Amino acid sequence: MRRTFITLSVLILSIAASCKSDRFKETGTGITAVVQSKQVTIEFLTPSIVRVNKHLIEAQPEKESLSVVKSPDKNTKVNINEEGDDVILSTKKLTVKMDLATGKISFFKQDGSILSQEKLNGSTFKSFDDAGKDSYMVKQGFVLAKDEVIYGLGQVQNSSLQQRNRTIELKNSNHDITIPYICSLKGYSIFWDNYASTSYSDNESETSFESIGDCIDYYFMYGGSGEGTIRQMRELSGQAPMFPLWTLGYWQSKERYKTQFEVVDVLKKYRELQVPIDGMIQDWRYWGEDSVWNAMKWDSKRYPDPKQFAKEIHDLDAHLMVVAWPGFGPLTDQYGEFESKNMLINFDTWPPNSGTKPYDVYNPKARDIYWDYLNRGVFSEGVDAWWLDSTEPDHINVKPEDFIQPTHLGSYQSVSNAFSLMHTTGIYEHQRQTTSEKRVFILTRSSFAGQQRNAATSWSGDVVSDWNVLHDQIPAALNLSVCGIPYWNSDIGGFFVWNFPGGKDNLAYRELYVRWLQFGTFCPMMRSHGTDTPREIWQFGEKGDWSYDAIKKFIHLRYRLLPYLYSTSWQVTSEGKTFMKPLAFDFEEDKKVFDLEHEYLFGESFLVCPVTESMYTNYEKKDKKYVNACENFNGVKNSTVYLPNGCSWYDFWTGEKINGGQLIEKNTPIDVMPLYVKAGSIVPWGPDVQFAEEKGWDNLEIRIYPGANGKFTLYEDEFDNYNYEKGKYSTIEFVYDDQKREVIIKKRNGTYNGMLKERVFNIMVVSDSNAQGIENGQNSIAVKYTGNEKVVKL
Repeated sequence: MRRTFITLSVLILSIAASCKSDRFKETGTGITAVVQSKQVTIEFLTPSIVRVNKHLIEAQPEKESLSVVKSPDKNTKVNINEEGDDVILSTKKLTVKMDLATGKISFFKQDGSILSQEKLNGSTFKSFDDAGKDSYMVKQGFVLAKDEVIYGLGQVQNSSLQQRNRTIELKNSNHDITIPYICSLKGYSIFWDNYASTSYSDNESETSFESIGDCIDYYFMYGGSGEGTIRQMRELSGQAPMFPLWTLGYWQSKERYKTQFEVVDVLKKYRELQVPIDGMIQDWRYWGEDSVWNAMKWDSKRYPDPKQFAKEIHDLDAHLMVVAWPGFGPLTDQYGEFESKNMLINFDTWPPNSGTKPYDVYNPKARDIYWDYLNRGVFSEGVDAWWLDSTEPDHINVKPEDFIQPTHLGSYQSVSNAFSLMHTTGIYEHQRQTTSEKRVFILTRSSFAGQQRNAATSWSGDVVSDWNVLHDQIPAALNLSVCGIPYWNSDIGGFFVWNFPGGKDNLAYRELYVRWLQFGTFCPMMRSHGTDTPREIWQFGEKGDWSYDAIKKFIHLRYRLLPYLYSTSWQVTSEGKTFMKPLAFDFEEDKKVFDLEHEYLFGESFLVCPVTESMYTNYEKKDKKYVNACENFNGVKNSTVYLPNGCSWYDFWTGEKINGGQLIEKNTPIDVMPLYVKAGSIVPWGPDVQFAEEKGWDNLEIRIYPGANGKFTLYEDEFDNYNYEKGKYSTIEFVYDDQKREVIIKKRNGTYNGMLKERVFNIMVVSDSNAQGIENGQNSIAVKYTGNEKVVKL
């Protein structure tokens, strides 16, 4: 009788499996099913990342993602069950349910609580002629909770941190870096894997993405927290490699230095004034006239010896970044070769009326050719880093037919947003193939999902010098950062100084410049650049002048922070973290920070509140110009700062300890920006240097901010090669026990060439009587350390 029961049970299970296979097919990592004339594929890449792909049955699109590098992990265990009309796929992290009658897909945490869901009948395909190819306008709608907090969409300069109740055309431009990606404070994110201009819309009925495409293709990721969503996006689209230490120093640029001698003389003057600097930037036209735009050759009259140029920069302990563009003038060798091989995209790019055309970045052979010229003409001369300008690219004299012309990967309109991604891919991959002794460092005006893997840092474009624009940089940077792009900066002082007659000589502009530079000190890259007026420190006065002294003070502060910055970079690379993040990512229980767009967290310890309003200049804004500035910058003004609830905070400048969860007034004279450190933080304090590698880190101050337990990992390597990828680096973990008032310096892990064998850590407990701001603190405890664990009683 028992054997009969077993046989009957097997028969029932076989019938159930047969019924299941009639409605969907298991693939090992998910399922495929046909629902309402659409083939739907649900595929788990990891237990936390799932891909949803939909296309019409009659179409069989083949798509290889430009952004996604993660392959499905075959070891991911996916449990699949059928309940009525629902098929339910579960992993240890995430549950996905699809209604086999309607096709609606919902996403749940393992405790059964809903994360997000598609809108019923929210998947639409509308026929579209894509440059003669039968395609579609594809749209997917989602239903979000009414009070759900959403960030993302890239660098959209709309003054907003949250992206609810907005309609935005996601199209890369000079000022906008658009990424079809949103993340929720519920701990999940959605990446719409499409490279065409995309319409994003959020309203009471739905949140949707709509683009040209052969299929609906998106990734749903569950990270469990705000920062967890960044980690998932990096796993999906690629990790960010380490930059050299020197890239975290100060950079000087302008539009433009006109000879190699001018660049070297600027650097020499910085050294004479003893103002720290690590990078000089050569902007455009070093090649000559616009007809040979971007020739990747040096004008022999103004740059007679490029190798000597780079050598003089290096002999002054700095590095050289040189601009390169994606377009070529009609008289360049590159233009001729690309044209003969049908590798130009036929529209006008910068500069106007020059006949300059961009190359087909989507073609790998074209990227090979581009690097060959760049390497022979520029990189081989000793250049250290790249400024890849106009990577949207600029599009001048726009005509409808420009968008329907073919590229290597399809019509230009279908892949336009990925231009920068493909262009930087070519530079990164080719330089890595050329040498491992010099890390790739790219500054680029545009970006797209996955570009962090190309060692690229983005900047916010040719923004106008204005207080409102300065304010808008903060939420723009934060929303780009949450999309997985960790490195960002802006032109300190703004690019165009139209609103300030007299430029650097206008006291109103000097105030704006100083405040912008203070913000730039707490960005991943600190770079002064612009047109209309020069930006070198001596243009703002001399020692003793308020503007000069304030600028020098914050450049010195940047260099004291180098051990903290470099260790944070390692967290970015090894743990999927980020430099700049919204306060809500660490304080999601405090609703007051959800829309707080003018403050942010910098690494794990600092709360930064840039001053984004004029305090000292009594100006008249007449005809959109700032005029009639006063000259008194000695008085003390105030800024309002909100300190999030959930911990205590220390005023960086005074050491005062303040409870969170309150608005405070902070004195902000022209040389002070509101800056706070979270209780429990451990901050390494570097030596006073003129360039990043001037002194070793053999005598670091370790600042302890009591009031909570804390830990920090100090990361060190050879600073500028790829040996760290082979394990050539070291980490030292510091752990602070607040109750015991004890610091444990743990055993050092790892080794690298040139590693310090002996060192001293000067442990200092911060308080209102023992805090010196930028200067070294008092009453520190000197601890000799040779790599073994030490316990320090405070």
